[in-house]
Amino acid sequence: MSYKILIAEDEKDIIDLLKLFLEKENLEVLSAYNGEDAWNIIEKNKIDIAVLDIMMPKLNGFQLTKKIRSKYNIPIIIVSAKQMDSDKILGLDLGADDYITKPFNPLEVLARIRVQLRRTYNLNNNSNIEQNINMLKVGELVLDESSFKLLKGDNEIILTATEYKIMHMFMKSPGRVYTKSQICENIKGDYLYGDENNLMVYISKLREKIEDNPRKPVYIKTIRGLGYKIEKESNIQKE
Repeated sequence: MSYKILIAEDEKDIIDLLKLFLEKENLEVLSAYNGEDAWNIIEKNKIDIAVLDIMMPKLNGFQLTKKIRSKYNIPIIIVSAKQMDSDKILGLDLGADDYITKPFNPLEVLARIRVQLRRTYNLNNNSNIEQNINMLKVGELVLDESSFKLLKGDNEIILTATEYKIMHMFMKSPGRVYTKSQICENIKGDYLYGDENNLMVYISKLREKIEDNPRKPVYIKTIRGLGYKIEKESNIQKE
């Protein structure tokens, strides 16, 4: 299957460089030089992943990320010269799945894209063999592995690709404690220094979405000094 990638970047040289590497991998590349054109491309095409620069005219990368997340669950990778932790956290908080700083090695961008595509679209490699819907249930939460949807009661909870990976990992093994490095490796395929700060943002956003009171979570629990887990259903019922 050929995946369709959007690159939104106002520097033509960067688009041409990334396009060269991506097309060698048989990936279809669509490009835009400003945020408005990028949004129009997303609206008119089935985009599988978006790579966005922050400093773009008309709509910047943060604004575009927020707009995409209001309607689509595709993976988003931000590529930016902004290296402040606050910028990275803002990008992730708005719904980006990864953040790469400039200058970058195009092979690293390619590797990060591969990770997002593999983990977002190949979670059910046996889907053609096993068509039965596989549901993971914890308390009121139901994760549909066939449609990648999370429900709480009758309400669908919109997740980013990264949030889905975390919930899928947790709900497959309720009660199991995952270290921060294990969760980061599940998200990105590797662990890098500083990923733990990004993970705290993901967990915070998930709690806002699934908990009745994010300050007193009954689902995602912090295990001090170790990591996180999702509570077993039997324990949730006792809360």
